[in-house]
Amino acid sequence: MTAIKIYKKTNVLDAARDRIKETFDNFEKFYIAFSGGKDSTVTVHLVMEEAIKRGVKVGIMYIDFEAQYKETIKNVRKIFKMYQDHIDPHWICVPMMLRNAVTNYEPQWITWDPDRKDVWIREKPWEAKTEVNYPFPYPIEFEEFIVLFGKWYAGDKLTAGFIAIRADESLHRYCAIATWEKKDLMFNNQRWTTKTSKNCFNIYPIYDWRTEDIWRYHGKYPDKPYNKIYDRMNMAGVKISQQRLCQPYGDDQKKGLWLYHILEPDTWYKLIARVNGVNSGALYIRENGNMTGYNKISLPPNHTWRSFCNLLLQTMPKKVRGHYISRFKKFIHGWHKRGYEVIPDESPIELENNCWAPSWRRMCKVLLRNDFWCKGLGQTQPKSEAYQAFKQIKKERIEEKKDFIKQNCLFN
Repeated sequence: MTAIKIYKKTNVLDAARDRIKETFDNFEKFYIAFSGGKDSTVTVHLVMEEAIKRGVKVGIMYIDFEAQYKETIKNVRKIFKMYQDHIDPHWICVPMMLRNAVTNYEPQWITWDPDRKDVWIREKPWEAKTEVNYPFPYPIEFEEFIVLFGKWYAGDKLTAGFIAIRADESLHRYCAIATWEKKDLMFNNQRWTTKTSKNCFNIYPIYDWRTEDIWRYHGKYPDKPYNKIYDRMNMAGVKISQQRLCQPYGDDQKKGLWLYHILEPDTWYKLIARVNGVNSGALYIRENGNMTGYNKISLPPNHTWRSFCNLLLQTMPKKVRGHYISRFKKFIHGWHKRGYEVIPDESPIELENNCWAPSWRRMCKVLLRNDFWCKGLGQTQPKSEAYQAFKQIKKERIEEKKDFIKQNCLFN
């Protein structure tokens, strides 16, 4: 079923407040996923407005990626101080595995890596909570930490985790709200909710806001703090629709890497020392074609797309080359099962762009983009080995507990 936008007379601010009120009416415990950026800052202000009225304390989960703008840290401190009497603060600094899309020699990097303290971009803040505070496997993937934190924080209480995603930011985020298949995961049939574990639901109070609505809010409430890095981005000529805050080295985030040396030169020099490939990544990321794999790419002389793909693979480190070959075999096998006995060198570009047909050109694009998890081939990132080991340990402990109960029952 196709999801259709239905516009109502209620403005987005009142609609968000109504969703937050309904959430407080139905849940026992609450926390906010806070990034320090524009969307999550507005979400914090809206949720705390209702929480303070009701005298309810709310958790704030801020994951510090180490490589952050100084202005982001300032904004986080302002928010924590502003609501200090009404929040349960979680300023999280743990070893977390994140994507490094600017080089094939170090496809992942680890925030707050205990083995690389000498190149940390900054010291942990005094507010930091670390691995000893959260019983998870480390280093851990960001996506896994989010889920585990929700389960841990909820315990046995019905818990709402406020998430500041907006549907117009990307197709992926739109689908998180609009996909019909999620009907069984909604709370009280509300499409702006998603069940994530037994007692925990994600709540998306500003899902229908546009970027302009975020800044209208700050215009209406100038006394409420926001991240001033956006003012600098405006001065640098970045469109408001393109202004993003996240760890700087990711597949999408690397597009804004060049901004660091303009907006915060002191931070920029530390970013270069922290992770391989940063300088060249910033220099060339706004290029198109073979330099980055974006838009139209071209063949070198005397090559087919298949031979060019093999050439690119030969230039990579052995471990990374093996990773891509394994992913490509999976891609080729999948299309064999769908009737393609031979993978064509290229397919109509419209079909390639929509992932409706295979080709060796698509594989070349993946390599040129440093698309480590081959998202351009329709593949996804797997769960980390650490998380799989953690799940196995939990399973073994449950079995041990069952055996213990059985033995004691028999003894009695």
